Amino acid sequence: ASRAPRDGRPADRHGSMARSLLSARAGAALWPRCGVAAGHAAASAALASVLGDGAFAPLRPGALFPSTPPPLLALPARAAQARTSFNADADPEEKTIRPTTPWVRQVVSGVDLMRHPKYNKGMAFSNSERDRLYLRGLLPPAVLSQEVQLERIMLNIRGKEHDLDKYAYLASLQERNERLFYRVLVENIEELLPIVHRPTVQEACQKFALMFKSIPRALFINLEDRGRVYRILKNWPERNVRVVVMTDGERMGSVGDVGVQAVGSPISKLSLYTACAGISPSVCLPVVIDAGCDNEALLNSPFYVGVRHRRVRGDAYYELLDELLLALKRRYGNTTLLHFEDMVYENAAKMLNMYRTEFPCFNDDMHGLAAAVLAAVLAALPKTGGRLGDHTFVFSGADASVACIADLIAAAVAHQTGQTVLEARKKIWLVDAKGLVTRERGDSSTLEGYKLPFCHSGPEANDLLTAVKLVKPTVLVGLSPQGNPPFKFTHDICREMVSSCRHPMLLPLSPGHEYEATAADLYDWTEGRALVATELKQPPHTAPNGRTYEPSQLSSAYIFPGVGLGVLMSGCTKLRDEQFIAAAEAVARMVTREDLTRGCVMPRMGNIRKVSAGVAQVVAQRAYQGGYATAMPKPHNLLEKANMEMYNPQYRNYR
Repeated sequence: ASRAPRDGRPADRHGSMARSLLSARAGAALWPRCGVAAGHAAASAALASVLGDGAFAPLRPGALFPSTPPPLLALPARAAQARTSFNADADPEEKTIRPTTPWVRQVVSGVDLMRHPKYNKGMAFSNSERDRLYLRGLLPPAVLSQEVQLERIMLNIRGKEHDLDKYAYLASLQERNERLFYRVLVENIEELLPIVHRPTVQEACQKFALMFKSIPRALFINLEDRGRVYRILKNWPERNVRVVVMTDGERMGSVGDVGVQAVGSPISKLSLYTACAGISPSVCLPVVIDAGCDNEALLNSPFYVGVRHRRVRGDAYYELLDELLLALKRRYGNTTLLHFEDMVYENAAKMLNMYRTEFPCFNDDMHGLAAAVLAAVLAALPKTGGRLGDHTFVFSGADASVACIADLIAAAVAHQTGQTVLEARKKIWLVDAKGLVTRERGDSSTLEGYKLPFCHSGPEANDLLTAVKLVKPTVLVGLSPQGNPPFKFTHDICREMVSSCRHPMLLPLSPGHEYEATAADLYDWTEGRALVATELKQPPHTAPNGRTYEPSQLSSAYIFPGVGLGVLMSGCTKLRDEQFIAAAEAVARMVTREDLTRGCVMPRMGNIRKVSAGVAQVVAQRAYQGGYATAMPKPHNLLEKANMEMYNPQYRNYR
């Protein structure tokens, strides 16, 4: 402050005062480290240099608490005038005219540390940490380990009657203690998957306006943000984002359009990325595109938190998405994984076609679930016999998702047998609400585009039973993502399947409670000969023959977390169908003969991190082989690399 200006101009007294006040604050910061006397001396000398010897009386060491830094230095009248706006008793109009700037310290401690979900440990702070981090007195005296906290959390969850209450409790835990939340999820994934994922998350999104407690950790973009999306993206606190899950909320399973309230879906998916594949939550970004809502009940609700107009489609919608994706590329690079969720087929397909060459991107309904179905069929081959190309498939459903699964299976058959994809499609049939899709029933002018690749010549069949009798499938898949499937899997259909195949595969995958059949009925109707996998976890069943069978839960959670980890490991710039086929093969290899004996065609969910590591290994391997991996040099052992990269939710010690 006492240095003379270089250009000979008079010294700036205001600048000198500011620098001296900073020195005084620095002297106060020395209080706990250098002792009371040193702290007083530094602060007194700095203030005396600018205010004059007679204007400032040195602080007495005994004037403040001896072991803590003073919260505010005693200032004379001239200095006190400079901080009038910071006075709690200042005039309200003065506060409005001269607003303050919010700021926080870089190193958190005390109450700020306890309120930070990334660093909070609750009652697990040790006694030495409580002293160093100014937590003494802010917590009860007991120290509880993370294991004890985990046990208490599970007791609380199991004590709640409704799944929605369990979801709300876990969401609250995630907002206050991140590491404890993920450890609870990792160690109890089989029990908690239906809570943090489908079907509970759909109900939570439907009632989000009433459950709203605090702002969820997500980025919200609407049509009014066009032209400033990149600036908005910079508001996100994490700079090293590697995984982005985005939704527009137009098709939230059986609940339909929920608009901006679909924020729970990307948060749920990212929770599974961390719990199942060990991707750090700090590199994850959930994004909600608020383009409006066609749900009249939500638009009329006074509690709805999104924009209040009908959903906007067409050029304006795609221009906003285009700006967002370009901003993501500019901010985080072209190796950032893009995961599209809960979009209508037309929008998701168009986005994938536009950006598959620029980003590693996919849609879970179109790729993740398809790879899971393929994994189940491959895992069952030791029991069903033959090869994948020997199967005949019938997909029953009124949605484009069935065609996406059929496409991936056709690509896998072509890859394994050397056939063309056109030849592989000949053994795959679709059944919609009007019956078997055939050329005699319609053409491109009357059928949706996604049905045309599987529209074969054949006799008319107006229902699923007739179609099964004509086609004689070995694998029957039912999928209507919005619920209410057009045809149920009846006793007659099951008997017809068993008459032409010793071990048929029956996969009722429609969500909610409107699925095609229960696993218990399918086992009874086929005398335990069918291999069954359902979208929701169902209990084991003892068939009439006295044997107990355990139906598998066929979830995309077996696929997409490992795919994400493989993308991050390899730094790949593209995602191809062969990577999802390799992921399905990796999952299928982890199903043992003992699992097949019990009727399981998927690995145990409790081994999901091992499964995800195997998926990540083959996804990264395909990226290196295809030449679109950028993380060089290639690791010698990709499986070991995958296990080392996984996020560990155990508490860390603080200095």
